Amino acid sequence: MFCLTATPASALADEPVHIQVTGLHPLQLVTLKASLKDEKGNWFQSRAFYRANQAGELDLKQAPSLGGDYTGVHPMGLFWSLKPETPFKRLYKREVMKSPFLVTLDLYDSVCLENSPTVQPRASQVIQRWFHRPGTQRVQIREGRLRGALFLPPGEGPFPGILDLFGNIGGLVEYRASLLASHGFAALALAYFAYEDLPKSLQEVDLEYFEEAANFLLAHPKIQGPGIGVISVSKGAEIALAMACFLKQVAATICINGPNAIFDFPLRYKDLVISPIPSFMENMLTNAIGATCCLHIKGDTRNKLNQQSVLPIEKAQGQILFIVGENDQALNSREHGMHALEQLKSHGRNNGRMLVYPGAGHLLEPPYSPLCYASQTYGYSITLLWGGDPTKHAAAQEHAWGEIRKFFRQHLTQTRSQL
Repeated sequence: MFCLTATPASALADEPVHIQVTGLHPLQLVTLKASLKDEKGNWFQSRAFYRANQAGELDLKQAPSLGGDYTGVHPMGLFWSLKPETPFKRLYKREVMKSPFLVTLDLYDSVCLENSPTVQPRASQVIQRWFHRPGTQRVQIREGRLRGALFLPPGEGPFPGILDLFGNIGGLVEYRASLLASHGFAALALAYFAYEDLPKSLQEVDLEYFEEAANFLLAHPKIQGPGIGVISVSKGAEIALAMACFLKQVAATICINGPNAIFDFPLRYKDLVISPIPSFMENMLTNAIGATCCLHIKGDTRNKLNQQSVLPIEKAQGQILFIVGENDQALNSREHGMHALEQLKSHGRNNGRMLVYPGAGHLLEPPYSPLCYASQTYGYSITLLWGGDPTKHAAAQEHAWGEIRKFFRQHLTQTRSQL
């Protein structure tokens, strides 16, 4: 009798699952399919073809996929290779506290290529993928003009505090902050446009808004000082780097695939205004699948005419980690990271470093998240190309997530001598 097991059947979304099948015929060919429906009703699916061993058993930690959505030994391949049924949909958890993502695993005889009501799986199991640990607290934040959600780990604390910024997706994005809280950090997911009474679109970046968020974190009784961390991606990484340059409250900054200069909209901080480097929209290129590549539209940060828009990273007092996907098709993020590190070196500073991931795209997420190669984005009528090779992108996400947590623990957690 076929037996499909996935353990643990309920776990955090960034924790691995061990998938095994027993009761097969020796060397039997089977299909494993994963399917998930997000909160908006969009379906995501993946499948892979495996051959049982001589004992009629299959262990995804050891057995290679022969084909399907990936090949080779990838124990979590069915998760990170999930693809949208409707093209260009991005999978991410919107409501993180009340319910998990439910992933259904199905086992089929032989090679099963299509979904059909007449072909029933021989075994199935539903897996719960949660975005918070039991005891994690979510606090809605409406303090002054601040809008966001604060996630606090179980216990009295104090905990290292982290500000979480996404990019042009807009709104309030909570899944990364809730997972960070599940690993012992107090994390504030901060909205800065297209949410509640915030501006519908981004016209300028007011750095004092983000300074208010940093001060809010440091004033919280469960958050330890003297500084906070910032994790960010894309446009959010531009803002995070500006925070690192101008705000003394920022002790550790992670910029995922972001620029080292101001683009698109001016940045204001008190009496300072930094104008954006021009973009050249005529350099956009639409590829064969209908996704638009914006890799070459940004002005050159090394051009002498643009130096007033380059962020003065040499002023940053905290530590900075640039995380770069080499197959980023939205931004030449490696070049921006290299330029920033050169700036630091030229001023005798060594408080920055860069992790470069070959084959990884723009949208680096927590581990086992599927690659979003291209998607429709808030405020854009076109489909934007993000890039990434699925297998290499998945490996990058898994490694980077460990480095992210290690970086924040190293630079935000007080040493014994300081306690």
